[in-house]
Amino acid sequence: MAPTPPGDGSTRIHVVSDVHGNARDLAKAGEGADALVCLGDLILFLDYADHSRGIFPDLFGVENADRIVELRTARRFAEAREFGKRLWAGVEGDRARLIEQAVRKQYAELFAAFPTPTYATYGNVDMPPLWKEYAREGTTVLDGQRVEIAGRVFGFVGGGLRTPMRTPYEIGDEEYAAKIEAVGEVDVLCTHIPPDVPELVYDTVARRFERGSRALLDAIRRTRPRYALFGHVHQPLVRRMRIGATECVNVGHFAGTGRPWVLRW
Repeated sequence: MAPTPPGDGSTRIHVVSDVHGNARDLAKAGEGADALVCLGDLILFLDYADHSRGIFPDLFGVENADRIVELRTARRFAEAREFGKRLWAGVEGDRARLIEQAVRKQYAELFAAFPTPTYATYGNVDMPPLWKEYAREGTTVLDGQRVEIAGRVFGFVGGGLRTPMRTPYEIGDEEYAAKIEAVGEVDVLCTHIPPDVPELVYDTVARRFERGSRALLDAIRRTRPRYALFGHVHQPLVRRMRIGATECVNVGHFAGTGRPWVLRW
């Protein structure tokens, strides 16, 4: 694509990802910025650093949260699912309704914390059908879509690819690739998951490779955006690397740091 003029440094965009319930810092994340960009995972289902936080321990207690984290970290996903089924069998009430109630409570607080303007896309643990109920005026939700912010074109692709974790917004590779294709050439390509590069998808604490997108990697090489921004991997082996002309940046685990990544031009 044609190069974009560098600008005079007066435009400042703050970017966050993997908010996971951190409404307190989210309310301050847009201070001093012309806009906030959020790359998803607003919900906190289970905090792997503090097992007392999230929907799961609220329902089942910290000891059971310790156990589910132990199983998942060991990649014993089938055992983790069976353990979860046994826990849910002992809960009164409909599982989907209880989860939705807890998610709605978090969304009400988190969407209220978004500054104006905010441009946001979904993470793999989010529930897209609920977003339209909570996104206020000043919050623009995009998925497979483009928007111009202060003279630069931003493309947004939300969600994640299918994994044994079976989080709420995982989709097939072809559907994800179609959204990447729909975005086309942009200055800044914003996704929840990273391109499929080993250094960018490996989580050093969870000690596993998360799923990145090959279609995203191919699009970066083909369309050469100025930046590719993403989250999803909380403690990546590499936070930043160049792919051809593109600066690829993991904007960070906002739930843990409370600090946005800053883009200026």
